[in-house]
Amino acid sequence: MESDIVGRRERKRLATHHALRAAALRLGAERGIRDVTVEEIATAADVSVRTFYDHFPSKEDAIIGFDAWRVDQLRDALRDRPATEPPLEALRVVMRRLFDESSGEWPLRMRAINSDPALLGRMFVSFIGYERALVEVIAERTGLDPNDNPYPALVTAVATAAFRASMTTARASGGSMDAAATFDGAVALLAAALTPPEGPSPC
Repeated sequence: MESDIVGRRERKRLATHHALRAAALRLGAERGIRDVTVEEIATAADVSVRTFYDHFPSKEDAIIGFDAWRVDQLRDALRDRPATEPPLEALRVVMRRLFDESSGEWPLRMRAINSDPALLGRMFVSFIGYERALVEVIAERTGLDPNDNPYPALVTAVATAAFRASMTTARASGGSMDAAATFDGAVALLAAALTPPEGPSPC
């Protein structure tokens, strides 16, 4: 019974989180984030301002901030990729979920970022949490200690650089380019240059 109550609370919290993000994206895309207030976002999501701040530290974070639960999802998804799959390809498949699982959000996010380009830099900074988690898993998959071998950090940095480049290109195109397809193409350009080095077998 207690687990059911906790489950319902978590589902309600996630629903509120998604409602706030959706409201921030919609209003930010329509009017530009500078002309939107936290109060308006909270009202659009039918919650209090206090509830907004329980979920996000700022209106900007409601648009571009990363979610800790999604970091865990990506980490688990990367661990589940076939052991024989090249690390860069595994990263591409897993990171593409960021586009695919919230495809409806990206056009709105791009319009909001176009209204305030500084948001793009903030989004990239927020992505550091993803990158650290992915380095850990690549180290596990390759059996390489990231403190002794740069490959886990390098291949992850390259994948996230491709992600950033695809987002920058998509923003510059005014939405005419597909960020997910651009990401796939960027990774393909890089794949041949990042053949995994020989090292210890994965644990």
